Amino acid sequence: MTSNWQTQAQRGKDTLNNSIPRQWLLPIDRLPPLSQKNVVDFPRQSGLLSEREMDITDMSATALVKEMGNGRLSAEEVVVAFLKRAVLGHQLLNFATEFMADEAITRAKEHDEYYRRTGKLVGPLHGIPISVKEHIAMNNRTCNTGYVAWVDKVTTEDALLLQLLSKAGAIFHVRTNQPQSLMHLCCSNNITGTTMNPLNRTLSPGGSSGGEGASMGFRCAPLGIGSDIGGSIRCPAAFCGVYGFRPSTLRNPVTGIKVAASGQEGIRGVVGPLASRSIEDLELFQRAALEQEPWNIETSLMPVPWKTVAPTRDMTVAIMWDDGWVRPHPPITRALIHAKEKLLAAGVRVVDWEPYKHQHGWEVISALYYPDAASKQRELLDISGEPVRPLTDWVFSYSRSTPLSHPEAWALHDQRDIYRDEYHALLNHRGVDFILSPTYPAAAAVMGESQYWNYTAIWNLVDLPSVVFPSGIIVDPKLDAFTEHDRKYVPRDEVDEREWRKYQEPERYEGASVGLQISGRRFKDEETLAAAMVVEEIVRES
Repeated sequence: MTSNWQTQAQRGKDTLNNSIPRQWLLPIDRLPPLSQKNVVDFPRQSGLLSEREMDITDMSATALVKEMGNGRLSAEEVVVAFLKRAVLGHQLLNFATEFMADEAITRAKEHDEYYRRTGKLVGPLHGIPISVKEHIAMNNRTCNTGYVAWVDKVTTEDALLLQLLSKAGAIFHVRTNQPQSLMHLCCSNNITGTTMNPLNRTLSPGGSSGGEGASMGFRCAPLGIGSDIGGSIRCPAAFCGVYGFRPSTLRNPVTGIKVAASGQEGIRGVVGPLASRSIEDLELFQRAALEQEPWNIETSLMPVPWKTVAPTRDMTVAIMWDDGWVRPHPPITRALIHAKEKLLAAGVRVVDWEPYKHQHGWEVISALYYPDAASKQRELLDISGEPVRPLTDWVFSYSRSTPLSHPEAWALHDQRDIYRDEYHALLNHRGVDFILSPTYPAAAAVMGESQYWNYTAIWNLVDLPSVVFPSGIIVDPKLDAFTEHDRKYVPRDEVDEREWRKYQEPERYEGASVGLQISGRRFKDEETLAAAMVVEEIVRES
């Protein structure tokens, strides 16, 4: 017998299923078997996309705008190519919550007509298909945020960021999956199910912007939009071998981003871009949004126009090998060693970074995630009666059984601000411009095992803008097997032991991409992106 919550959840599934463009679905017998882990090359093998469409979907957003600007590509053929690839990606990865094919194609045709009539582009994102995390509101569409109780919740206005990007010429063609509660680094809920990683379908695509990670990793769009309160942009980017940017708080507008506990300011979430091909595209996204001065509408934003920063190798990069609590797996260390060698050879100043009280930082940020003891989230789960997913239950365990009192919250806010100031003072004292670090202890989490995210959350607490990029290092079970030194490692505590034990079988991570994270000074977002371009170019040059 179907329960009430399952009946409700089915309505969310129906929204997705009814939106899929049937003409681009492949028969099941033409899809690779589930036993095939890596599916990133399947678009070419599938025969669904023409050679021209394959070329289009392999291009960066920056290159696509240039080609549409010189008339060699139309917006319509760009949108159709990415829609076809997205449908295929959804069949293999279950990353979408809703397709918007007809609306996207209609808008693309309008762009093409405008270009034919004027010889000009609509804006800096003219014709660029962008996938959007589901909890970012869209006019006249449901916004369930991963909760069954909200499957019929319809929003009446686009989120402010979507309004800005639309004016810049962007076209939204698919919405993407997220976990129940928006607080997992895996991506699974009771409505649209579990999203997989295109590099290895036994691994998580990350979370909570896991659908976006899969979208970028399979190149279902050149740009995507995610949100981040503890690593929810950066971990999906790292896990899926792509690019992500966590801006400083109060730079990008968050009006219209739907969450269960809106108004929570102990730790502010941010919204930002992911990109399938380049850091340059992350900068394109930021410029297109902020040149429209959103602080005149969302007045809590910093009124700081986006500026041009020239990349330079004249900088000091500190490498954080370990956060002092949980030791990274061997492939992560190999990627950092490789990065150090490349940076030194290129003349970049490189020093080691001694982490500063990261375990204390976690104690502060984890206490601030659920100041109401997760009562809002629990209430939404209770309304529908949907079962609590294992990782939801696990993450709720970080909240107390009773809400923080005002004095307790104030004390934590004070600790947060003191810690933030102390960390920035250390950057100044040590003469460090940027910190290069792991994004996660592993290259990616095995599905259901994402239980540590302080390599990213610490920068949410300190509020450092951070860029994730693929290092070019791929997990190789033979090359990355435990050394004699590794086998003698004695974990610091049960958390370190839990994470270290996960690598006892390196084969579980085979084919995963190692993403590295570079973090800069608070509100120095432009400088951080510019530095990331330089570091990535050096690290990945042959």
